[in-house]
Amino acid sequence: MKKTPLRMCVGCRAMKEKRQLIRVVKTADHGGELDFTGKKPGRGAYICNDADCLKKAKKSKSLERALNVTLSEDVYRRLEEEIQHGQ
Repeated sequence: MKKTPLRMCVGCRAMKEKRQLIRVVKTADHGGELDFTGKKPGRGAYICNDADCLKKAKKSKSLERALNVTLSEDVYRRLEEEIQHGQ
């Protein structure tokens, strides 16, 4: 039996399966982009597919701290759209 990889959400700090989370990757130009495949190179941080987790992460800037970058409003807007689309 194969183990399912677990990752921690930066919003609620809960351990969940990697497939249940959205990955945000630090890009070479010190920005961020969404990674739906989970295979893009670079430092990544995970967030739940939940609006409350995104609000917590945005308020505490935990997503930015995890990636060591300043994320633009465009990245947060795309995350909100993806969460709304997923629910």
